Amino acid sequence: MTYFFETYGCEMNIAESAAVEQLLIARGWTKSESAQTATLEIINTCSIRETAENRIIGRLGWFNGLKAVRECKNGAKTKMLEEAVEYVKNGPKPLTLVVMGCMAERLLKDFQKNFPFVDYVVGTYAKHHFSEIIEAVEEGRKAFEVDDTENYKFASVSAEPGHFSTFIPIMHGCNNFCTYCIVPYVRGREISRPAGDILNEIDVLGKMNVREITLIGQNVNSYMGAMKEGENPCINFASLLSIVAEHLRQTKSPIKWVRFMSSHPKDFTDDVIDVIAKEDVICRHIHLPVQHGSSRVLKAMNRRYTREHYLDLVKKIKTKIPEVSLTTDIMMGFPGETEEDVELTLDLMRQVKYESAMMYFYNPREGTPASKEKQLPVEVRKERLQRVIDLQIEHTREQMSKRVGKTVRTLVEGVSRDNKMELLGQTERHEKIAFEASSSLIGTFVDVKITQLSGNTFRGEIVN
Repeated sequence: MTYFFETYGCEMNIAESAAVEQLLIARGWTKSESAQTATLEIINTCSIRETAENRIIGRLGWFNGLKAVRECKNGAKTKMLEEAVEYVKNGPKPLTLVVMGCMAERLLKDFQKNFPFVDYVVGTYAKHHFSEIIEAVEEGRKAFEVDDTENYKFASVSAEPGHFSTFIPIMHGCNNFCTYCIVPYVRGREISRPAGDILNEIDVLGKMNVREITLIGQNVNSYMGAMKEGENPCINFASLLSIVAEHLRQTKSPIKWVRFMSSHPKDFTDDVIDVIAKEDVICRHIHLPVQHGSSRVLKAMNRRYTREHYLDLVKKIKTKIPEVSLTTDIMMGFPGETEEDVELTLDLMRQVKYESAMMYFYNPREGTPASKEKQLPVEVRKERLQRVIDLQIEHTREQMSKRVGKTVRTLVEGVSRDNKMELLGQTERHEKIAFEASSSLIGTFVDVKITQLSGNTFRGEIVN
């Protein structure tokens, strides 16, 4: 039997898709080259932005047509479904369609009512039922309704097969309730995974040839867990980083780099900075979402820090970790934003000089407090975003140019798609670098001297 994934959204969605994939692989399933010929199609959804939801709804229309072809229904439209037509030439081969993730959680009843061709709707709290779903598909049993009222359960392993870098979920949910964000409503309150379970997964990943891990959560540095399930939570994020670093040393793990995301500025404490500065295994790259440069707007967003607090935090980080690379998220066009607020954001960017940024304009999400406020015209939001993008392009170019001539440790990830004679790697600072070398180096760490900058990718040469 074969499966096919379509995953939208954040790193947590990628990790949750990978966890389900591990279940399928363990039962002998194989990955299909096409959704048109798969036994099981899983769409992992995102609710962060309306555009993502609209795209998914469009895909569901396509899958409705695909299911009709796979079931050989009279009048089924076959345009752009040629593979499926060929696949069922000797008779029907039904497709089981699963929708999971944040959108499934937010619109659970709507999915069940408006998309009856979807076999399973699996919300964020119900994904541990996938073993039962897989068994039902294997045995040809009728789809059953999935219970979404139970407590959240972490998967034991969330690795993407064949990847040298992978995500490890350490917490789930969010308690922050930023006024623009739907996540607390679809992911629920914060739950921290036992540190012992995290270490067990690290050991498994090391045996799977993983070389780099990223600890993830909706608000990763608010982690507060126990060593074992049932014990009193007493391990904060700084302590967890120390425990992970010591464990990698003691076990002589092949995992040499540890990252984390996304962090919240209000929870980025001095002890976290100190651990990063101390432990070489923790990468000198920090994604620190600012969202906006105006304290007034930050208050309206319920971010619970000020512009001044953020800039002080950046100063601390750069002082204690001189080689750090800082990246961020910036949102423009929030309700009530003024030209003065825009200038404050641009000024903050000039002070920090981010290596790169995720930049977007505000889109209201139904059910959030900010969606009830008077909205700025879309044209205004887009124009203000473009000013931020233009400035960040300058900063990215400036920061990257400073790196030319340096020798950097690089994890070799694979063959470059642009040039089959080159390999593509990632640096500790999350930069991409292409260089000529033998494919036997894939999955290893090498030293590469940066020789030039090409777009947003470095080019370099191996240092012997």
